[in-house]
Amino acid sequence: MSSMTPMPRRLRLAAAASLLLIAAAAQGQTSPGAVPPAAEPTSPAPIVDPAAKPLVAKDAKQTKDSPQSSALTATLFYEVLIGELTARGGDPGAGYALVLDAARRTGDSALFERAIEIALQSRSGDAALAAARAWQQSVPDSRDGRRFELQILVALNRIEETAEPLRAEIAATPLPERPLLMTVIARNYGRATDKKMAAAVVEKALVDDIANPLTAGLAWTTIGRLRLIAGDSSGALEAALRAQAADPQFDGPSLIALDLMGPNQPLAEPIVKRYLADPAALPEIRIAYARSLMEAQRYAEATVELNTLTTTQPALPGPWILLGILQIQMKQDAAGEKSVLQYVKLAKARAENDEARRGLSQAYLLLSQVAERRKDFSAAEKWLARIDNSEEPALGQIRRAGLLARQGKIQQAREILRALPQTTPDQIKQKQQAELQILRDAKEYQAAYDLLVQANTVTPDDADLIYDQAMMAEKLDKLDEMERLLRQIIALRPENQNAYNALGYSLADRNIRLDEARTLIQKAVSLAPQDPFIADSLGWVEFRLGNAAEARKILETAYQRRPDAEIGAHLGEVLWSAGEREQALKIWRESSLVDAENETLQETLKRLRIKL
Repeated sequence: MSSMTPMPRRLRLAAAASLLLIAAAAQGQTSPGAVPPAAEPTSPAPIVDPAAKPLVAKDAKQTKDSPQSSALTATLFYEVLIGELTARGGDPGAGYALVLDAARRTGDSALFERAIEIALQSRSGDAALAAARAWQQSVPDSRDGRRFELQILVALNRIEETAEPLRAEIAATPLPERPLLMTVIARNYGRATDKKMAAAVVEKALVDDIANPLTAGLAWTTIGRLRLIAGDSSGALEAALRAQAADPQFDGPSLIALDLMGPNQPLAEPIVKRYLADPAALPEIRIAYARSLMEAQRYAEATVELNTLTTTQPALPGPWILLGILQIQMKQDAAGEKSVLQYVKLAKARAENDEARRGLSQAYLLLSQVAERRKDFSAAEKWLARIDNSEEPALGQIRRAGLLARQGKIQQAREILRALPQTTPDQIKQKQQAELQILRDAKEYQAAYDLLVQANTVTPDDADLIYDQAMMAEKLDKLDEMERLLRQIIALRPENQNAYNALGYSLADRNIRLDEARTLIQKAVSLAPQDPFIADSLGWVEFRLGNAAEARKILETAYQRRPDAEIGAHLGEVLWSAGEREQALKIWRESSLVDAENETLQETLKRLRIKL
């Protein structure tokens, strides 16, 4: 059997042909083994008895493959058979013509579909389109024919021609099926070469749905999604706003808004908030919103959303691990450990799958990290032993190396890392970053610097590695080298906010070239306006410039957003210099609870001779 035809359709056509033969034999017609006298294998023209009735009536109520007793039964069978053999024998054009002619004469949907398939197999999109349109002419009520026409037009990138058939298909789709149809439309039209044209055509096709209160929310959401794919963020926002106005309880507009959230689209986030104000809001949207807040480093707000989820939907595992990640990142280890353990309990109760295994591995890694921080290395090792290393075999070894390093066994830790495979660039970088972290934590700055010099020789344009080398140069008091490296990053990656911030902060911290420092940090703020650490740098340079009130305002906002020990150290000093000693001590004590070993905090307390 030819591999050109999918098995299910071959069987269906064979079954139809068998039924035709049975019907012919019942009427005493030509036996299956004989070729009808009028049938000329070299002629593409089908043999037709003009007095015969069609094999398949065009009545939509009749089954498309239903055989009928007629004089054409055996003749049509042979026409289809010759078409199939011709197509498989290396002449798909002739085979296509025979099958399509049979389809036209009978109105049989299976034959139209087979003609389209032959055309597509021979990579003739125009022929496939002709067959789909012939299908609709023969069977005007056939939605299958219209769907094939739409798919072929989109594949041929003839998007403008799809507006009317798409509008007809939407109108013919029952309301309960519209959401699925809109998903398919967004996916297929989103692949078009001219994405702006695709969005405009779909909007034209949805004109009736936009005007219908029952479908306006879904229609505008589909338009918004396609505008977003086309890079029209303002148009996507407008569509999301219209969609929510039409249907406030629909989740679609908030999904678009989540993709748009950021300083350039301040009206996007209120769409999400309005949706989440409804008690019936889907928890998945709140989870996605919390993730967006985490990515924007708006940790306090993300914590509020996750606390809401774990309170109202305590049986959902996902929010617990996200909350645990946040808490552990903010050094709230006891609370984080409790959240992650709750996730483990819920996740293990669910059916095992790859996603569940990955989630549990992440949870065990977090629990190991918490145990390591409290120097319970035995417990940390036990959690690591429970990680499924089938997908990321290096993960457990990297964490194990970290545990050894924390116990002062630096050389053993580095040997474990060096034994890991490094066949891909990602594996090489993963090992480099792990070894660098071990050396940094152990304050072996020269060894870390040497490692980075070697790595940057191999990949000289890796901005991350250059940045790490600059930070190690600063630790070694190679400040000119640090500045050279950071300016190299700025030249390579002008949108890299970390390079501007690091260079500006270094100047401010040394109390030199303060105007230049502020300019650099303000550039970083423009690139990442929600980053609390960059805000901390700006507050610090304002303090160095003597703008204490502005510095306090900036640092208080940054500390509220992220109560980090370094931000707390700077805020405390601003308060201390303003004579607010008790408030300063309060901030420093909080910061010490978060990270008592923070270098900036320790240096500040030592310089000001503060004992907490």
